[in-house]
Parts: sequence; structure tokens; C-alpha cells
Amino acid sequence: MIDYDLTLIKGIAFDVDGVLSPSTIPLHITGEPMRMVNIKDGYALQLAVKCGLKIAIITGGNTNAVRVRFEGLGVQDVCMGAATKLPALKEWMQKYGFEPQDIAFVGDDIPDMPALKHAGLAITPRDAAPDVLALAHYVTPCDGGQGVARDILEQVLRAQGKWLSDLNAFGW
Repeated sequence: MIDYDLTLIKGIAFDVDGVLSPSTIPLHITGEPMRMVNIKDGYALQLAVKCGLKIAIITGGNTNAVRVRFEGLGVQDVCMGAATKLPALKEWMQKYGFEPQDIAFVGDDIPDMPALKHAGLAITPRDAAPDVLALAHYVTPCDGGQGVARDILEQVLRAQGKWLSDLNAFGW
């Protein structure tokens, strides 16, 4: 369980590779990186959006399939090609008037460290890089791409009384 007042959380920003998809990425014959996604993560992300939680995707990758996937789940804030993540995180926070204690950031590798340090709640998957794990307030019991978002979002929405709270929960 996350040891944080989850009723304070208004937004969660996620990295993609190693968080919402496994760390291993198959390459298409054209050389384009391909991602796998977790269906239970997708359900939790779309439900969180319906429940009013602000979700951001902040990734260094720049593959259109990633944008299509997360926008298809209702995520409005998809930042692609973020070589450094902290500026994108701060811009997202400013857009909604968030303070650090209002948000969580979920990352798994060295480029995520400044954003993890800035967020009120720093979260990593179980298989994150050792230096990143050392920064985490919470380490999910999941490896990247294996239900990280579901674990986090279910805990946040339960704490806020929004998990399975109305008919919106029983559909996509």
C-alpha cells in the first residue's frame, strides 16, 4: 500500500517505456520501436480520466502508436519526445495549477530522476534502475508493463471513494 495521503492526488504523470510497457521493446522491420501495453492498465487509466483524475504521459519516445493508445483512453496530456522530463512535468503542473504534493510521477530509469524528485509522490515499478528505486516513496509489486498503472490508480481511486463508484466503472 502507498504510504501517502492519496486523497491529495489530483494528477499522475507516467513514463511509458519500462513503466506502461515492458523494458524490452521489439523492433518492427522498419526499425520503429513497438510497445506492448497492459489491458488492465488501460482500463484503470480510462476510469481515472472519467473520475476526474488528470493523467499525463511524458515519454522520451516519439512513436505515433503511443499517442493513439493513450489518447484513445481519454488521456489529453501526451507529451512525446521529452528528452528531459522535468520541464514537461512542470508545464503540465502549471497548466492545471498543481503543486508538487498534488501529483505523483511514475518512472523507472535515470532520465526520470529529476521528475521523481520534483513530484510529491515518487513511484517506480519493481524492476526500475537501482538509483531510481532509491528515490521512490512507493515501489509497485509489478514490473514495468505488468500492471503498474492499475496498482497505483486503483489505490488512488479507492482512497478517493471513486473506484467502482458508479456505472462508468463497468464499461470502456
